[in-house]
Amino acid sequence: MALKPSSPKPGGGGQNRPGGGSGPNRPGGGSGPNRPGGGAGTYRPGGGPGGPNRPGGGGGRRPFQPRQVQAEHRINEHIKVPELRLVGDNLEEISVVVGEKVEPGVYATPKLQRWAEEMELDLVEISPNADPPVARIVDYNKFLYQKRKKEKEMKANAVKQQLKEIRFGPETGEHDFEFKLRHAKNFLGEGNKVKAYVQFRGRAIMFKDRGELLLLRFLKELEEFGTPEQLPRMDGKRMMVIITPKKTGGKK
Repeated sequence: MALKPSSPKPGGGGQNRPGGGSGPNRPGGGSGPNRPGGGAGTYRPGGGPGGPNRPGGGGGRRPFQPRQVQAEHRINEHIKVPELRLVGDNLEEISVVVGEKVEPGVYATPKLQRWAEEMELDLVEISPNADPPVARIVDYNKFLYQKRKKEKEMKANAVKQQLKEIRFGPETGEHDFEFKLRHAKNFLGEGNKVKAYVQFRGRAIMFKDRGELLLLRFLKELEEFGTPEQLPRMDGKRMMVIITPKKTGGKK
């Protein structure tokens, strides 16, 4: 009796079987150019040696080096100009260490770099735009600390200037004028600017000359305390003037 051919089984061999055995399109084990599994191949995302595009072990791209922090000033060997003007309050100490008289003046840069090395300090270019640039021999970290401390103190002591407004009308009375004058003196004495203006409404614009006389008198009374940026001028329906405080200030 003739035997019937058996149907393909899911396992075992055969050309189109996904299981084991060998074949060009098989994703399982064995070898082949397009196989993501084991065996030889040109592109592997995982580990293993070799391979130009492999982020895993073996060759590949080198990691980025940390970016160097740039110094605020050129120091030591980074100073390339041929000569520098040396200044500072430690020149006598430098003289003792280097064995020669050191005074403020222009020196060859290599010589100053050598002196800084002997002092175990840094040659710091503090004014690069001068001709020749100005330098000091100091401890650079200490120099930066003192510089930032001084800037912080100056910022803390700085007066924040504001613009204070004082409004008049063309018919401002004497009592009101004196009251606003006292305020203006206080504002200027505190270091603030004062913007004084006369507001004209409706037909009052016909009395511009009164407004100008009032502001000129106002400036006269404040001449001890501040200086006008310009003479009174019209700005729309206002006549105005801005007064800047004098640096020395006035008496309150």
